[in-house]
Amino acid sequence: MNHLKKIRAGGWLPSQTEHIDAWIVELKMEVYKQNKPLIKPIKDFKQMVENDSVLNATAAAMFTEARIWREKTPLGTSEVKDFNEFLILLNGIMTQAPQFTVCKDKKGDLEPCGLIGFPINALLDWPMATSFGYDFFANSLVNQQFKKILEYWSKYLVSKDSRYVLVDNYPKKTPEVIAWLSAPAKKEMVKVACEAIKEKDQKNCNEKKFEDIFECDPEDKYYGFKSWDDFFTRKFKEGVRPIAKGEDIIVNACESAPLQVVKDVKKDAKFWLKGQPYSLENMMNFDPLAKEFEGGTVYQAFLSALSYHRWNSPVGGKIKKAFIVNGTYYLENKYYGFVNKQEADPSAPNDSQPFLSAVATRAVIFIEADNPKIGLMCFIAIGMAEVSSCEITVKEGQKIKKGDELGMFHFGGSTHCLIFRPEVKLKFDFHNNKKPNINAVNIPVHAKLATLI
Repeated sequence: MNHLKKIRAGGWLPSQTEHIDAWIVELKMEVYKQNKPLIKPIKDFKQMVENDSVLNATAAAMFTEARIWREKTPLGTSEVKDFNEFLILLNGIMTQAPQFTVCKDKKGDLEPCGLIGFPINALLDWPMATSFGYDFFANSLVNQQFKKILEYWSKYLVSKDSRYVLVDNYPKKTPEVIAWLSAPAKKEMVKVACEAIKEKDQKNCNEKKFEDIFECDPEDKYYGFKSWDDFFTRKFKEGVRPIAKGEDIIVNACESAPLQVVKDVKKDAKFWLKGQPYSLENMMNFDPLAKEFEGGTVYQAFLSALSYHRWNSPVGGKIKKAFIVNGTYYLENKYYGFVNKQEADPSAPNDSQPFLSAVATRAVIFIEADNPKIGLMCFIAIGMAEVSSCEITVKEGQKIKKGDELGMFHFGGSTHCLIFRPEVKLKFDFHNNKKPNINAVNIPVHAKLATLI
C-alpha cells in the first residue's frame, strides 16, 4: 500500500502520521485528566448509536477495521481504540481551537509540520477510510448529530475564550504548539500568501510582515481578532489582491490551488465510483437550473489551512439563486480508502474532492453574469470535515461586482467549484502551476483565472 507516501492537500493535517499520533496522545492525557462529562449533543449521539443495533455494530467495526489496517503498517496500533474513546476525545475538543504545530527537523531546528486544523478529522483519520466507516458516515442520522455537535463547537470558536491559541505557546507538547501570532507562524502565513503571486515577486513579498498583508491591529495583544473564527476568516488588506480587469476575464473566487478542469459534464452521473465524474443534479441538489449546465465545464480548486477563506464573485452580475445544502461531514469515496488495497490512504478526503461536491455540506450560488457570453454560471463552496458553517453573505436578486464577497468558510478547510454552461469556452491560467493537481500552489483570489475564447 502507498498510504504512507501520500501528501495531504492544503496542510490541514500533518503529512507525517506519527505527528498526528503524538497530538492524540497529548489530547488523551489532557482529556482523561479533566474527566469532563459528555456535552449534550455528544451524549445524544452516543445514545442514538447504542440504541441502533446496526449503527452500533458499524461504529465498533470501523475502529476494529482501522486497527487491523494500522497493524499491517510500520505504524502499529491506532491511538484511538474504539468509538467510545473517540467520543471522549471529541468531547475534549469542544473547548479547544485548532493549533499551529512545529516539529524538529534533522538539524534540530523547529519547522512547521502541518496543523491540527482538522482535530476531529485527525481522530477519524483511519476509521473514515474503512468500508464500515463509509457506511457509518453516509448515514443521515449520523450527519444530523454531527451537525449539532459542530454547531455546539462553533459557539466556542466564535467566543473570546478561543483566542488563547493566537498568543499561547505549549513547548512541552509533541509536536510543539506555538501561538498563531508568534513570529514563526506569522512568517509561514506570509510565505503561503506569497506563494500565490508571480515567482519573480516572491522574494520581496516574503520580506513583508503579517500586518502588511492582512487586516489587523498589531498594537493589540490579539491583533484585533475577537475570536479564533475572526482570525480564521481574516481579510486581505485593500490592494493586496487587485481584481483583474476585462469583461472577458473570469477571476479566481477563492485563494486556492487548482485541482482539475473537467469538460462535458453530465447532468446525472455515478459520482460514487472511483473515477468520480461530476453529477450536476447531485451537486446542485436537483435544482431545475442544473439542466442549463449539462455538457459544460467544471473547475475545482482546494483551499489551504493558512490561506484566506472568503469567497468572492468571479464575475459581475446578479445573484439568481443562493442556498445551503445539508450533507455529509466525514464521508469519503470508498475507492480511495482501504477498499483499494493498492492505493489505500487514511487521508482519502484529499482524493475524494470531486465526490464531496455531490455529498458534502455546501453552498450553491447561481450568478447571472453581466457579460452575455458568460451568462448563467454557478459557484459551489464545499465544506470538508469540520466545516460546520458555509455562510452565504449575498441575497437573491442582489447586484454584485466582480470580486465582491459571496460568503465564507468557517472553522475548517474546503474545496470549491465554478461551473459554466456548454456555450462558454474558456482558456484557463494556472499561474505558477504547469497544470492543476494535488501538488498545486494557490492562485491569488481576484487574479485572472480564465479568459473567454
